[in-house]
Amino acid sequence: MIKVGDTLPATTLMEYSEVEGEGCSIGPNPVPVDKATAGKTIALFALPGAFTPTCSAKHVPGYVEKAAEFKAAGVDEIWCVSVNDAFVMGAWARDQKTGGKVRMLADGDAAFAKATGLTLDLTGKGLGCCRRLKTDPLRGHVPLQN
Repeated sequence: MIKVGDTLPATTLMEYSEVEGEGCSIGPNPVPVDKATAGKTIALFALPGAFTPTCSAKHVPGYVEKAAEFKAAGVDEIWCVSVNDAFVMGAWARDQKTGGKVRMLADGDAAFAKATGLTLDLTGKGLGCCRRLKTDPLRGHVPLQN
């Protein structure tokens, strides 16, 4: 399992883009973790599934509401990662009004979850296979884990 001081794995997440811009086409676009975190301070949190009641009512809205505070503290981006496809994460982003505040990133093949050791089989409960994770702002390393 990922621990304090570890570097984030060089996996690729996917992000659904509503509009074309800066090398992004409409639809799913790759986000290589190592390149996307280079030289940036990222606050990352991972959730077991999109549209789940607690995650939708508490976790994501909390980060959206505090996005300005994170920016003021020097955080460049806030990432929400979940084992879903980019289309689901895009729909969840629209539902949660995360635009410009929280990047909703899909770990469709669970490569990030597996590489960090955060897999948790919740399929018997109708969910996916990723534990919750919260980090303090990071620069490609994990300073805090929950």
